[in-house]
Amino acid sequence: MIPSKPASRRQFLKAACTLTAATPFILPSHVWGAETPPSERVTVGFIGMGKQSGGLLGNFLGRETRVLAVCDVDTTRREAARQRVNKSYGNTACAAYVDFREIINRKDIDAVCIATPDHWHALPMLAALRAGKDVYCEKPLTHNIHEAVEVIKAVKDNQRVLQTGSMQRSMKEFRVACELVRNGVIGRIRKVECSFGDPGVPCDLKEEAAEPGLDWNFWCGPAPLRGYSSVLSPRGIPAGFPAWRKYREYGSGGVGDWGAHHLDIAQWGLGMDASGPVQVQAADAAGARRGARLVYANGITVEHSSGFGVQFFGENGEVRVNRGKFVFVLGGKTIASYRGKEDTETSCAAQVQITERDFLKDAQVRLYRSENHIADFLDCVKSRKKPNTNEQVGARSAICCHLLNQSYYHHASLQWDPALLVFANGKGDPKWLTRDYRAPWSV
Repeated sequence: MIPSKPASRRQFLKAACTLTAATPFILPSHVWGAETPPSERVTVGFIGMGKQSGGLLGNFLGRETRVLAVCDVDTTRREAARQRVNKSYGNTACAAYVDFREIINRKDIDAVCIATPDHWHALPMLAALRAGKDVYCEKPLTHNIHEAVEVIKAVKDNQRVLQTGSMQRSMKEFRVACELVRNGVIGRIRKVECSFGDPGVPCDLKEEAAEPGLDWNFWCGPAPLRGYSSVLSPRGIPAGFPAWRKYREYGSGGVGDWGAHHLDIAQWGLGMDASGPVQVQAADAAGARRGARLVYANGITVEHSSGFGVQFFGENGEVRVNRGKFVFVLGGKTIASYRGKEDTETSCAAQVQITERDFLKDAQVRLYRSENHIADFLDCVKSRKKPNTNEQVGARSAICCHLLNQSYYHHASLQWDPALLVFANGKGDPKWLTRDYRAPWSV
């Protein structure tokens, strides 16, 4: 961070946020509209420089930020990210680290962006929060339920801003779908179906010869130390997304990958961001990969199925939504429909716009509006407000994924207390809330 003059804009904003709510302040429009000098930009460190981080880095570089450091256990990825940042700024100031703690210990970094494999989300996230840094972390927010609870506590205890990378909440089709549901347009909701992949499986990959330039011990971190596999961490810049997500030790299968997106929308549409299910009903057969259900206190079920993305079924109609897809049926009549490129006469945006205009003009429930997920995070870093997918949203959506996975892993129906965030009535083993951490790591 470049030293700023006394009473810089950031210092002023931080000071203003400590005033009572009854003491409003107004800044002239030219202050907000002027180009932000480097000394006033949010300084950011990146932890994990794989496939997902590539898009995140570009988005952050294009905004009022200053990326000061990158971190990855793979030399090629780390150096490529450092060079990209330096090229963007026209200098050589970006530092590159193997150990995320080097970034956490820097006093000149305001926020961190975490895009590691899931088993490495909680440790740097908690360290950053406790060091006074704001956090943008990819979904699912945590690898297990215990970590989700600890993140909620850490954000509160340290008064930090946290955004989960569940960017579907910053896409208009999902917001409009949920506003239709929340405003009762399709009547009382009977059930929800969410389509995503399989639960995680134990890792059984064959060991491969290690290559120089990757700290494999650090990559494994709190997970069991096993022989190197390029399936888990392909060397260099991967063209696609590595398959660590499939394995329970490092990810949480398709349930934690796409489930974190679609279950998050189900929670939003049902108004359950601050709560969650009270029960998980096991799939009919042991070994099944679909069919488990989350049950809410009002009797609504959210079923893991194969279908359209997220489908809300009401007494008077239904709403189906996925990325770039939207279907709205009311009273047996299709009001709006865009199922993909085969619908050449219209577009998703047009169908969503028509629906919003005709059915939500006088809506009583207006949901959080964000047009860009990272911009929303940075705005909240400055304002100190809660962002679109804050710690409660991200942690509780992740918990939904983990509850489903545990039901599949043990072919068990579970009871859950969404207020205390614990299993209820003896239906669920407390050991399933967490994992065995490999020393010296622990949460």
